[in-house]
Amino acid sequence: MIRTQISLTESEYAAAKREAQRLGVSLAELLRRSLRTMLPADESKPWMRYAGMVESGDPRSSQNIDDVVYGQKD
Repeated sequence: MIRTQISLTESEYAAAKREAQRLGVSLAELLRRSLRTMLPADESKPWMRYAGMVESGDPRSSQNIDDVVYGQKD
């Protein structure tokens, strides 16, 4: 990863910190997610258009990704 620095107003910073805490992610992750919604998808990887769009609310969802994507097995 590349590290960068940005400037925010005090109110932007406070709002971003609150939202990150509400989502249970770091401020950096919140900003990365926000940026991804603004950037065009990489046309050489069409599946990337959907990256980050599925949220289960389960912090352990990566351990059972098939259930998240395809639904739970009966």
